[in-house]
Amino acid sequence: MKLVLASQSASRRAMLNDAGVPHEAVTAQVDEASAKQSLLASGISPRDLADALAELKALKVSGLVPAALVLGGDSLVALDDGTLLDKPESREQAADHLRRMSGRTHDIYSAAVIAEGGRAVWRHVDRAKLHVRPLSEKFIEEYLDVEWPAIAGCVGCFRIEGPGVQLFSRTDGSQFTILGMPLLPILSYLRTRGVLTS
Repeated sequence: MKLVLASQSASRRAMLNDAGVPHEAVTAQVDEASAKQSLLASGISPRDLADALAELKALKVSGLVPAALVLGGDSLVALDDGTLLDKPESREQAADHLRRMSGRTHDIYSAAVIAEGGRAVWRHVDRAKLHVRPLSEKFIEEYLDVEWPAIAGCVGCFRIEGPGVQLFSRTDGSQFTILGMPLLPILSYLRTRGVLTS
């Protein structure tokens, strides 16, 4: 059974590569912004939003490769006041996101959905807590000098496997969830399906 990752996310691809999971990556051609806006208008929770977007991507690509297992993923950061952060569109917006995260605790939800033959056959959503230390303006500017525009594709404006780890005083939960995918449950399911040796 072939595994297809419905994403070109460097972090998700690296996690699968590092874990020795054979796969190919295909970009899910979905209008994520419109889907997110529509789902938010319905009053969906952050957890369920991540799950719905992961499913949308998995189903879209599963229609193209019905004989494969297709893994869709999504992550989002929910600030402690309930605000959801999107990927920053500019350095100025990234700085604003970092100011809003500074000195506070937030949730990150990472969802994974596996589709087969055009229907979802497995799903898992995990949550981690991010304790952001107080960030000075000097730190924010120096951090963005190093990390912008590399973090333009990162919800929460960080790559925790790089300099982004300096944002935090503590994290609670799986490092894989923080990286953007609940990897251990995915590996467990892939073993049950024979993609990986049990």
